[in-house]
Amino acid sequence: MGALPVVNENDTVATDEIRFGDNDRLAALVAHLVRADLLVLLSDVDGVYDGDPSRPGTSRIAEVRSPADLADVEIGSAGKAGVGTGGMVTKVEAARIAAAAGIPVVLTSAVHAADALTGQDTGTYFHPTGKRSADRLLWLQHASTPQGALTLDDGAVRAVVEGRKSLLPAGIAAVEGEFSAGDPVELRDGEGRAVARGLVTFDAKEIPRLLGRSTRELARELGPAYEREVVHRDDLVILHP
Repeated sequence: MGALPVVNENDTVATDEIRFGDNDRLAALVAHLVRADLLVLLSDVDGVYDGDPSRPGTSRIAEVRSPADLADVEIGSAGKAGVGTGGMVTKVEAARIAAAAGIPVVLTSAVHAADALTGQDTGTYFHPTGKRSADRLLWLQHASTPQGALTLDDGAVRAVVEGRKSLLPAGIAAVEGEFSAGDPVELRDGEGRAVARGLVTFDAKEIPRLLGRSTRELARELGPAYEREVVHRDDLVILHP
């Protein structure tokens, strides 16, 4: 139809329940949603540098093939002009999100936008590092707001993180928060670190009586509706593999 949609974080009226966090992250999610061929992130600095761009001796990083390429790079602000509110940190994080979803990214300055779109050597190019995932899983990992948390025992952490298994009641040690079935919740290890995030299948008030019990036992005592996962592996994303 010849229309150009503009999507923007509504900073003036947004509440915590509907905020995505920043426009850079929102751009990565929209790029995934519309199956974009390329995401171009613009700043007032023409790419990611291996140091403060204003200091002599630093150089632009032309390509990033994996997060390890930036492991020793201190990411600073977007620049003196302050274009945008997110700064370089959020732009790099957005690039990582898109690249992990199979979308190449060019991070450059606004004056080089045309060069980026025509494939010229400009800015920092982030190679795709993963494959496209289901839309709801990308939302779950990067845009959802957990409504509570489940603490897992060591065996459940291994099953969920390493084995990519569903979370069963027997592996849950504690529950906190007020949530309903279908809400996103954090899955934490014994030290309180969030290791995964998923959509829960029970209300918070139901879970305490399920803790540490097998689905077979629960089905026998409470009925067949309780012989199911608390978080199914299809509705779960790993945060720290």
